[in-house]
Amino acid sequence: MIEMITYAIIGILILMFILLAVLCILYFKSKSSKTENKSNNATELKTNKVQKSYNVESVFDFMEFDKIEDNMISTKNGTKYIMVVECQGVNYDLMSEIEKNSVEEGFIQFLNTLRHPIQIYTQTRTINLENSIQTYKDKVKEIEESLEKEKQKYERMVSSGNYSNEELKAAFYELTKQTNLYEYGKDIIYNTERMSLNKNVLNQKYYVVIPYYPEELGENNFDKQEIRNLAFSELYTRAQSIIRTLSACGVNGRVLDSNGLVDLLYVAYNRDDAEVYGIDKAMKAGYDELYSTAQDVVDKKMKALDEKIEKEAFEMANQKVIEARSEKEQELIRKEESQEDLIAELATMIIEQNRSMVGNDVAERATQKVKEEVQKRRGRPKKQETLVKGGTKENEQEKQTKRRRVAKTA
Repeated sequence: MIEMITYAIIGILILMFILLAVLCILYFKSKSSKTENKSNNATELKTNKVQKSYNVESVFDFMEFDKIEDNMISTKNGTKYIMVVECQGVNYDLMSEIEKNSVEEGFIQFLNTLRHPIQIYTQTRTINLENSIQTYKDKVKEIEESLEKEKQKYERMVSSGNYSNEELKAAFYELTKQTNLYEYGKDIIYNTERMSLNKNVLNQKYYVVIPYYPEELGENNFDKQEIRNLAFSELYTRAQSIIRTLSACGVNGRVLDSNGLVDLLYVAYNRDDAEVYGIDKAMKAGYDELYSTAQDVVDKKMKALDEKIEKEAFEMANQKVIEARSEKEQELIRKEESQEDLIAELATMIIEQNRSMVGNDVAERATQKVKEEVQKRRGRPKKQETLVKGGTKENEQEKQTKRRRVAKTA
């Protein structure tokens, strides 16, 4: 029995050693397989990283351009076309948490909808306020001309004496408003010119660069013009899609035209000189023309003379209109003042023509009454100096006409 138990124990121990050996072998095999998997994954990651870094292109590659046409930049002898979308930035730091979340979600949506490569380019520029100052000066000049007209209008109203106090107050209010607007415009010009002296006023512009490769068409028999048209259609579609998706996060965008692309590349290549001699001045100077000629001196003098004649003619016409209005008003006053004299003369004429019918005594007394009435009226103070007897030629003609009518009636 003891020997049997001993053999049984020995057998169990042998089995236990065999099981332990098997477990050890399995353990080391699993460990070695995990190590191999990790090494394989690391190798794949390294390979992917190398592949990714190989595909990333520099954002400055689009600046090596061949030509600009149809709102596109053509590079590498027509093997690549580029369209640029200018974006307006948002002030993320001043937004509330809800607005920030909305912007972030919109940007995530923008990234998820991309099906083609893009590049983001930021360009810092020095603000040139010359154009703004010139625009302000033109507006202030218009306000000054309007102010001069209001002054002349108010002076005419005051000198005529035919306007009520309410009308004069309304005209004075308009004159004061134009004066304040003119002074405000002058202050804006002064402050803007002072700001332009500070060369550290900077502005950042944000661009999304969209490339297109004709090789995406695959095997084809298109000529260069057809390829350019297809590239434009595809780039414009991509640009509009980017603009729509960016609007979800509050960023507005627009496709740069050919002049905008020229300005973008000009500033990139001439960063130091761009603020002194901008692309707008270069285009006005005819930088892309073979030669340029100045305007003829005689034409310049004739143009200046025409402007001077037009200005003086306008001033003369305005002045003569004012004089004609004042003469007409004076003529009306003269007629009003000579009206009673005309009535008295016609009354005396009628009495003399009908003396035989009313009798001499009645006619003499009636004539005397008329003369007394005239003397009594002339003894009253008048607002203005009266005219001599007879008045103007128009009054004399009116008298003769009335006399003829009375004679015909008699």
